Amino acid sequence: MLKSMTGYGRAQQVIDGKEILVEIRAVNHRYYEFSSRLPRAYSYLDEKLKSFLQGRVSRGKVEVSVSINHLEGKEAQIQLNHAIARGYITALREANASLGLQDDLSLSELIRFPDIFNVQKQTEDENEIWAAVSSVAADALDVFVKMRETEGARLCADLQQKLSGIETMLAQVEEAVPRMTEQYRERLYNKLTEILKNVEIDPQRVLTEAAIFSEKTAVDEETVRLHSHIAQFRTLLEATDATGRKLDFLVQEMNREVNTIGSKAQDITITRVVVDLKSEIEKIREQIQNLE
Repeated sequence: MLKSMTGYGRAQQVIDGKEILVEIRAVNHRYYEFSSRLPRAYSYLDEKLKSFLQGRVSRGKVEVSVSINHLEGKEAQIQLNHAIARGYITALREANASLGLQDDLSLSELIRFPDIFNVQKQTEDENEIWAAVSSVAADALDVFVKMRETEGARLCADLQQKLSGIETMLAQVEEAVPRMTEQYRERLYNKLTEILKNVEIDPQRVLTEAAIFSEKTAVDEETVRLHSHIAQFRTLLEATDATGRKLDFLVQEMNREVNTIGSKAQDITITRVVVDLKSEIEKIREQIQNLE
């Protein structure tokens, strides 16, 4: 299924007392480019998340944001350093006595000294953390991919419509080419008649010149290849794997054929159609830049 490169997915769960939030965002990019925003203590998850997403995302500039909130406060143990606390109390009371100050020392005053507390963070099992984060990331990734597929389906329908429009214009070119040759033959005959006046004109010579003109301006090969490119384009739109780069190549080939038709055409009708064809192909090129 065709997918857009832009997308957003979000998922949140509470697992083992941890509230885990994962958000995935992506915008257009030629290749797969990954970046993450993680709590410093969990920076080791970066490579794991990169590989995890790469299994389902082949192109796009992807950013993953993860937050982990410990609901039960078990991530750290705080203990009072009794020796340092007693040292502060003794020093403060000696200062009071020597300076003749009132002894109003209280717990609220004492806790202003942060070094009287020892903070020991609880050791966490990295495998357990990854299992929890990957579970939430999988849900966010499902939402993310679904959004990409929805946008891809919309783009696919629009591209199909544009391809049909190109086929209609291509039919106008194919219809105009024989008429262009016949009009050239008539102009050539009339011009020779005017120049030579009473001299008899060899019809076979006129036909030969018209045939040479027809060969120089023939665009059969170009129109056949263009039809083939359109058919391949439609096949790729239904493909299950990433097709953005392949479609981009086909668009280049389609544009090449149209340019050749334009250079060969010596008819105002065909020239106008060629301008419209190039415009539609450019619109297609811009759209597929957003496809995975």
